[in-house]
Formats: sequence, C-alpha cells, structure tokens
Amino acid sequence: MFPRTLYTEEHLMFASSVRDFTKKHIEPNHAKWEKAQMVTRESWQQLGEAGFLCMQVDEQYGGLGIKDFRYNAIVLEEMGRLGLASEAVGYSLHSDIVCPYLEEYGTEEVKKKWLPKMVSGEAIAAVAMTEPGAGSDLQGMRTTAVDKGDHYLVNGSKTFITNGYLSDVCVVAVKTDPTKGAKGISLLLLESGMKGYSKGKPFEKVGLHAQDTCELFFENVEVPKENLLGKEGEGFKYLMHKLIQERLVVGLGAIAGAEGCLDVTVQYTKDRQAFGKAINEFQNTRFKLAEMATEVGIGRMFADRCVELHNEGKLDAAMASSCKYWLSDLQSKVADECVQLHGGYGYIWEYQVARAWADARVQRIYAGTNEIMKELIARSVLK
Repeated sequence: MFPRTLYTEEHLMFASSVRDFTKKHIEPNHAKWEKAQMVTRESWQQLGEAGFLCMQVDEQYGGLGIKDFRYNAIVLEEMGRLGLASEAVGYSLHSDIVCPYLEEYGTEEVKKKWLPKMVSGEAIAAVAMTEPGAGSDLQGMRTTAVDKGDHYLVNGSKTFITNGYLSDVCVVAVKTDPTKGAKGISLLLLESGMKGYSKGKPFEKVGLHAQDTCELFFENVEVPKENLLGKEGEGFKYLMHKLIQERLVVGLGAIAGAEGCLDVTVQYTKDRQAFGKAINEFQNTRFKLAEMATEVGIGRMFADRCVELHNEGKLDAAMASSCKYWLSDLQSKVADECVQLHGGYGYIWEYQVARAWADARVQRIYAGTNEIMKELIARSVLK
C-alpha cells in the first residue's frame, strides 16, 4: 500500500528468483509435507544448492559471504506471503538463528565441520532453550553439563524444538554451574548420534504442520570440550544478544504472513458472490479491507525500518521486542478477520487463510511470549 524503499533492483531480482524457486520446489509439496509433519531432506539440499541457506557465511566455509540481512529477510518474506510459514520458520531458524551462534562463538574446528554442511543443506540445525518446566524464564532451566576434564556430561531434556527431529546439530543451553543463575549458563553443540542423545516423535501441532517440532532427551551424553560455544558461563549473554535477530525474524515472518493473508482475501472478495454481487461491494467488506490494508502497511514500514537498523547494527533489544510483539499480534488479528471474510470457506484447511490463522497463533508464544516482550519494552521505557 505504501511505497517501499528498503530494496534495490538487485534485491528485487533476488526476490524474484526466490519466488520462482518457492513456487516450483516448495509450494507443490506443502500439503504432502504437512501430512508427514516435516519437510524432506531433499528440500533442504535443493535450497542449499540454490544458495538460499546461510548466505552470510564466509566463502572459506562454503557460503556466499553476503552480510546484508535484507537478502535473508527476502527469503523469509517470499515464503511467508505464499502461506508457507512452516517451511519459512524451519529454514530461517537454521540460517538466521542457529548459524550465527556457530559463526561467532564456534571454534575453527566447529566452523570447518558444520558451516559448509549447513550452507549446502546436508546438515540441519536447531537450537534448544525451552524445557518442560522453563519457557521464557531461561534461568529456570535444569539441563546440566558437568565438567569431566576432557568432556561435559549432559543430562536433562528440552521441548518445543523447531527442526528438532531432523536436526543433525543443535545448540543446547545448559547449566554448567547451577549455583550461579544466569552466569552459570553455557552453550554446547550436540550432534545427533551421540550416545544418550535421543529425540521424541514430532508433536501434532495446531499449526505449522510441515515443520517438525519435538522433545530432545539427554542421558549422560558425553560432549567434547571443543563443542563449547564461546566461554563457559557466558551462554545467557550470548542468548540475549542473538535473541535480537531471532525476534526480528519472527516479526518479519508475521508481517509477510499478514500480507499474504490479505492478498488472497482481497481476491476472494472479488470472486465471491452474495445477494447478486461481489462481496467486496458491501460496505462492511470494503471497510474491513481498508482497515487491514492500512495496518498492514504501517506494519510493513515498521518492519522495513527494523531491518535497516539491524543492518546498521543499531536494532536494540527493546525495538526487536516491539517488532516481535506488535507484528505477531497484527498477524493474528489480520488472519482472524480474513477467515471471517471468507465465511465457511475460511475454516477449510485447503484455503490459505485457514492455515495462516492456525500458523499465526504460535508467533505470540515462541522466541519469548509477547507478555515478556512488553516487560522488556517497559524496562527500556522506564530506565
């Protein structure tokens, strides 16, 4: 609705290539993947071959070395608009959330071992923070890692882990010193196949049906010392720093989902007849569309500005929290209105708005609940 200035011609050309790839390789398989509760490994490798995974990784590790986050945002945006939130969430978490931990805090050996495989899609990555008894309160986690000299002995469990079932490598938050609170948290890299490391079956979720989410279990898992990311006891600080980009990613997925939902609803109101005329000729429909178009336009301008600030290294925790909270709230609101305008068809799964409505709900929960976002914003306002 409002003119965008975020992207150059190069960005728009890249967006076109992502859109073409998505329509050819992802959209036709979406329903099949939903029934399987996960995408195929082949799809990850196809995305890697196309150059759409972990684009920021340096060339020496097989990446493209693209440090402009606008390209990452485009991948998320194009999939979100097509109603492919499941795939967008899984791929983006791998590239935009997990990969930066390895890039910044991993040893040279870790980078050489995993980054090329993550770029190619050969290896799938996850991050495990949430536990059955500790969600947004990360300091309440109970998973421990005891120093045994040349390795850590890890015990505990994690839940609601995106990409968990398919993952080959996972950044796991652990307590290396339970007596020190936040200063006793560290990050370890656990690899599938390690003895004592097991996974639960994928959850049957309300939405995001094509994205695998499961529990992870650790029973006396021996993790080599070289799999420590950064310094021991610094994990909470690392998590807080990287959550800025994670919350931006949630906000970007939210506004893209809202835009896609609105687009298909505008078309539906043109095609659907009631009382002898298209339903977009009724004042209530026109006003609802006008309201949504205005709010989504405002949301897009806010999202674009957050991306600009992030590219400049100026997006802070409070602004990222605002982005995540406000845009995910907006996404749910728009999805609900679009379902209503579709009438009974809006409740049928084959329609994009039905899937969008179900997919949107979790956005207000993960990456820190929106209530936590408001608390973080309030701290900034009141400091």
